[in-house]
Amino acid sequence: MVQTCERKKDFKKGIDTGDSRRRRGETTVSLRKAKKEEGLAKRRNVRVNNFVSEDPQPQGGGNSKKTYTISDIPALRTGIQSSDLAVLIESTRGFRRLLSVETNPPVQDVLAAGVLDTLISLLGRTDSSELQFEAAWALTNIASTEHTAVVVEHGAVPGLVALLTHAKGDLREQSAWCLGNIAGDCTEFRDMILQAGGLNPLLMNIAQPESLTLLRNVTWALSNFCRGKPQPDLETVRPAIPALASLLTHTDQETVVDACWALSYLSDGEDDRIQACVDGGVVPHLVNLLSNPSSQVITPALRTLGNIVTGNDVQTQSVIDAGILAVSPALLSNAKKTIRKEACWMLSNIAAGTAPQISALLAAPNVIGHAIGQLAQGEWDVRKEACWVVSNVATGGTWEHARVLVDQGCLEPICDLLGVSDSKIILVALDALEALLRKADAHDQAVEWVTLVDEADGIEKIEALQEHEHEEVYEKAVAVLEEFFAAEDEEEDENLAPNAAAGDGGFQFGVAPPAGGQLSFAF
Repeated sequence: MVQTCERKKDFKKGIDTGDSRRRRGETTVSLRKAKKEEGLAKRRNVRVNNFVSEDPQPQGGGNSKKTYTISDIPALRTGIQSSDLAVLIESTRGFRRLLSVETNPPVQDVLAAGVLDTLISLLGRTDSSELQFEAAWALTNIASTEHTAVVVEHGAVPGLVALLTHAKGDLREQSAWCLGNIAGDCTEFRDMILQAGGLNPLLMNIAQPESLTLLRNVTWALSNFCRGKPQPDLETVRPAIPALASLLTHTDQETVVDACWALSYLSDGEDDRIQACVDGGVVPHLVNLLSNPSSQVITPALRTLGNIVTGNDVQTQSVIDAGILAVSPALLSNAKKTIRKEACWMLSNIAAGTAPQISALLAAPNVIGHAIGQLAQGEWDVRKEACWVVSNVATGGTWEHARVLVDQGCLEPICDLLGVSDSKIILVALDALEALLRKADAHDQAVEWVTLVDEADGIEKIEALQEHEHEEVYEKAVAVLEEFFAAEDEEEDENLAPNAAAGDGGFQFGVAPPAGGQLSFAF
């Protein structure tokens, strides 16, 4: 088997096949950072004002349609200190509009005006919810930039958390939006919000959302509360799991997508985190979502299920029982490479399970055949994951399992991987070949399977690996050759080595003598 020390941190622990079941590590970090699929960690609010004021209209109400520029900042700075509520609201709105410009908002200019502390203090103006709303909106857009830290350092978090229970839904939504931006900046700020009690009022808004936009924003904010490594304390975020489970059947796709991403963050870790998600009843709903026509839904749902099958055998079985294998052929045929890659990664961890789990994998119609098809013809990232599927079945399965792999045509694409530049994958492929041939040898099938390897140019490629610069590859190649192909080498040596011809001092070079005489060469 491939040495496991360098990969140990990526594998599940505590079971015999722990070196084969892989957690998501550095090799898949690019998937985690795929912005188009995972969604942005921060969002700016550039919408039109949809706040419905219930406050009495201040005397001499402001010009709600006025356009502001940087040149207005000095006047706005004066106005935001006014005791006149109408002027105060309009000045705050002016700063919000400046910060809502879609391209290059003048955040630095606003901060340089020294109004941040005032904006934060306005969150507590209980005499005007409209003023609180405009201040929260302005802070949301500052927090959506690289200046998130200054918003936190000036003490905005407690005021924003308090507004999550405000009577007005629009204000609760805006506060959740701002907190989502702050949590998405870094894990330190995320934990600060959680410690400030931000989770429970957010969950209350999910349980009783006043509007669809509020539900969307609080679900997205919740996904950021769960996001990042080091992960949040499990006991702190555990109450979010039932809420997220309830959202998986919602009719709004955007809400479902963010709920799935949140679960993918929560399930990415040790068995206790996985068990919390399994206990929350999410698995059957996630499997159902894999039949959704949108890749935006499939990707995070599959990611979460892939995390769960890195857990213990019981947790893996819960995914199998929910019907994952029935939908796997469609995943392996998906047009998106990332989905096929994730599907192979997930199946490779099922293949690292118990013998009955491997049997279920191989018995499911078209699953192993499609996986081997990806091994042969998929993009490189997909082929690597498909290689793990085959190797885990070969190394952890039985003779019958090995026969299914060979009957499905795995030997040629496995041999093809022996010529790639990725040393780790070469070792995985060699592990697969070694395990298959060892099982064949125990059942008197070695000659037939060695022939198949030879026909796939496997012997030639293994011999070439004796010159490989990676010592482990070289050692593995030599070991495989000596165990399974030594007889062929000996035959070749006999045919090539010159032998002294008895009687005439000539030499024979492994060529059969012609009838009636002896072919010899005299020098």
